[in-house]
Amino acid sequence: MEETCYKGHLGNPKTRASKWESPLTPGVVQALHARRLRLIDTSPEALVFATRQGRPLASDNLRKRQLRPACLHAGIAPITWHTLRHTHGTLLHELGTPLKVAQAQLGHSRMSTTLDVYTHASAVAQRHAVIRLEDHFVPKSDESGINAQKQSQLIQ
Repeated sequence: MEETCYKGHLGNPKTRASKWESPLTPGVVQALHARRLRLIDTSPEALVFATRQGRPLASDNLRKRQLRPACLHAGIAPITWHTLRHTHGTLLHELGTPLKVAQAQLGHSRMSTTLDVYTHASAVAQRHAVIRLEDHFVPKSDESGINAQKQSQLIQ
């Protein structure tokens, strides 16, 4: 069944690109199965994550009641679901994931949206880039001194 959930309501995906399968790791599948076993309603139509009345969860309520308190507990500024989408796109890029795969993961109809809007250059990636560039142009000298200094720069 292909459905989307928007503001706590189930419906049809708005575009063809919005219909996609999201691969899950074995660990996530195992956790979802374990959660399903603890549900009161185990019918095939039952949602794994739902309100007490069995309705879809509203993302705004989740953000306010779960995500924001979790951020505060972790000592970080509050984030949004969109922040997580941007982080997903950026991490896929940093891991060298082909752009077409990242596009599919994020459900974008246009590759330019994935690249121009959801992919950002992190400070760590930029530091890695300049160190690789230096390694390319500067001949290796004292291995212990220069490389140790580069390693400490990467960690910071």
